[in-house]
Amino acid sequence: MDYSVVRSSCCCSDSSFQMPLHYPRYTQADYEIMPEWRLDCLLKQYGLPIIADLHQRRIFAMGAFLWSHY
Repeated sequence: MDYSVVRSSCCCSDSSFQMPLHYPRYTQADYEIMPEWRLDCLLKQYGLPIIADLHQRRIFAMGAFLWSHY
């Protein structure tokens, strides 16, 4: 079997999502004052666009990206 063919076909995808290289380093206070457009961009960048109001999206982002309990 020609593995180079398998390898190249596995890398091709219809998805445009690419995992960002850096984990976001925002604090809880940053998320609480973050503009809505920036929060939406951050969630979308990590493949997490959610349909909810702004308050729920802030809570979701803090739960997803903060390591300590907020």
